[in-house]
Amino acid sequence: MSRTETARGACIRPYRPADREALYAVCLATGDDGEDATHLFRDGNLLGHRYVGPYLDLEPELSFTLEDDVGACGYVLGTDDSVRFYRRFEHEWLPALRANLPPAPAGGAAKDEDERLLAELHAPLITLPRELEAYPAHLHIDILPRAQGRGYGRQMVATLLTALVERGACGVHLGVGQRNARAQGFYRALGFTPIEAQRDEPGALLLGRRLP
Repeated sequence: MSRTETARGACIRPYRPADREALYAVCLATGDDGEDATHLFRDGNLLGHRYVGPYLDLEPELSFTLEDDVGACGYVLGTDDSVRFYRRFEHEWLPALRANLPPAPAGGAAKDEDERLLAELHAPLITLPRELEAYPAHLHIDILPRAQGRGYGRQMVATLLTALVERGACGVHLGVGQRNARAQGFYRALGFTPIEAQRDEPGALLLGRRLP
């Protein structure tokens, strides 16, 4: 049997800089509505640049790693102030990254997922609907299949929500794919409810929960 098949209990701990590569890999391995997205990308780091790296650098105190005997197998990342986070993402984090990225695709629609994310990283269009004012914090969580179905997701969300409450956040939101019924059920069981608001990302559902 492989090490993945024999992985034992996992622990949730604060993020460490040495985790970065492994957490990028988790992001890619769960990036297609919870399924492996490796086949969708030529550059496997692009998804992590968009959804993992900024949190590790801008909000390290709100970044947590799930680790078992094989290694990092999940993460929960967040911010207590989405407006501030996206401002820093655009003005502090992206400029240095862009210097090492290929140019954005020219002339119209992206031809594949690499071009779509390159366009977003070079010229992000991030808007926060007025309905999110009551849910200023947000989070991302991903767990590899080997650690799913064992209660770790619930524990990870609870860990981050405790940290958000300690920072004074009054509400938290997240986005989930409309095709990902399993994830939607998970969040609803944790007290998240749909938020009726327009988003820039088609096919995504907004869910929110008041805190504490």
